[in-house]
Amino acid sequence: QVQLVESGGGLVQAGGSLRLSCAASGRSFSTYAMAWFRQAPGKEREFVLGISWRGGRTYYADSVKGRFTISRDNAKNTVYLQMNNLKPEDTAVYYCAASPRQAMGVTEYDYWGQGTQVTVSS
Repeated sequence: QVQLVESGGGLVQAGGSLRLSCAASGRSFSTYAMAWFRQAPGKEREFVLGISWRGGRTYYADSVKGRFTISRDNAKNTVYLQMNNLKPEDTAVYYCAASPRQAMGVTEYDYWGQGTQVTVSS
């Protein structure tokens, strides 16, 4: 079992930055691939970025490439999402998730946090 808790969301102006954190508890965090997803009102949950269990490989959705970065600190059981040059269309609830394999599909992830709201004003 892995429990995930996101933090760091908030309201920011377009062009601004935010850093989200996801703290994990439970066993074997360092053996899981981690990812961030987001869900905007009325839309399906979508993959944003993922990172391998050691952090050596990252993978991105095209919509955030060059603006968002994912990283992890296995010693702290934490994964981060650095978001720069935010746009109004980035407004969504952001979720972190854990999977035993590197994947981009929602159904591939076994554990989810409760989500944190990010709102970007124009």
